[in-house]
Amino acid sequence: MATFRELLASAKVEVSEVDPETAAAHIADGALVLDVREPDEYEEGALEEVIHIPRGHLESQIEGRILDKNASVVIYCAGGVRSVFAAKTLAELGFTDVESMAGGFGRWKDEGRAWKKPVSLTPEQNNRYKRHLLLPEVGTAGQVKLLDAKVLMLGAGGLGSPAALYLAAAGVGTIGVVDMDDVDASNLQRQILHNIDRIGDRKVDSAKKTLTMLNPDVDVVTYDTRLDASNIMDIIAGYDVIVDGADNFPSRYLLNDASVKLGIPVVHGSIFRFEGMVSVFHPIDGPTYRDMVPEPPPAELAPSCAEAGVLGVLPGIIGSIQALETIKVILRLGEPLIGRILTVDTTEMEFRVFNLKPDPSNEVTYVNRDRIEIHELDGLCAPGLAAAH
Repeated sequence: MATFRELLASAKVEVSEVDPETAAAHIADGALVLDVREPDEYEEGALEEVIHIPRGHLESQIEGRILDKNASVVIYCAGGVRSVFAAKTLAELGFTDVESMAGGFGRWKDEGRAWKKPVSLTPEQNNRYKRHLLLPEVGTAGQVKLLDAKVLMLGAGGLGSPAALYLAAAGVGTIGVVDMDDVDASNLQRQILHNIDRIGDRKVDSAKKTLTMLNPDVDVVTYDTRLDASNIMDIIAGYDVIVDGADNFPSRYLLNDASVKLGIPVVHGSIFRFEGMVSVFHPIDGPTYRDMVPEPPPAELAPSCAEAGVLGVLPGIIGSIQALETIKVILRLGEPLIGRILTVDTTEMEFRVFNLKPDPSNEVTYVNRDRIEIHELDGLCAPGLAAAH
């Protein structure tokens, strides 16, 4: 039977080894870093921005974590032995640019190179979010980002209800809720944050009860007030993303101008009867609401918020998509609907995507943020897809 050294020697024939200095240079040039130590070793410290897969799970997980088999990969363990075998495994699986770091994490630390203690979750959080943790695109690091994130819900109504529920369930650590209405029996056809026992209660209070009972990790901050030019900058400042569930044009333009001024992305949702739409208005990376609707329509073209009507399940669909797009923005996951408008016609169950480009005549831009003045538009309700929620 071959000795351990003989097996190692045989593996080294096919594996490139580099010292920590060379590994650091390759990492600086964009190489991925793979840590194959056991979880208890990893928790004691690791290189920054690593992919952690214990050696025993490598064959079953690596192809789901590193999709490009031509990517440059630097592998390390504690002392440089397991990483050699890991590198050989990757080569056998078809990875073309793999190297093992000689001396492992121990030598890396001894040479005074940068490392940190990885982020971690409590046992309760590991259990609660374990379906997220199984996703390579989320994992522990992504879940910690969600827990550290701050999302403001503009409205606790038809769109805000499903969006807030899913964001709270996902573990978004701080959820602000702006609403100044009471729970009404006519809300319950679509506003699933509330129930019959809370009719007459303030919506923000009802929302906080529901979200806190769903996930105690979430800090729900309530703003029982009308959003206006005098308070919007103070309310939205410090939030990472705003979920727009407003039901009128004045609020939408007010939110647009304030969010552009502060550079905060807005996940927009609108509904009308059986149709809905979603887009992500990102002041820094793409078009904003004024690029889509440069000026509010005449008041006579805006149907009454109370008369427009909406199928109750529709905001559940649109609000859920808003929650998904919010998570994508927080995690920088996939391609959020920046510069695109997703429309849904539920009578035909037809989804369509339209491109949205910046309007050259729009002066309310992040580049001009110092010149943006926050004003209100009065006397308008919401036409078309922006009708009552």
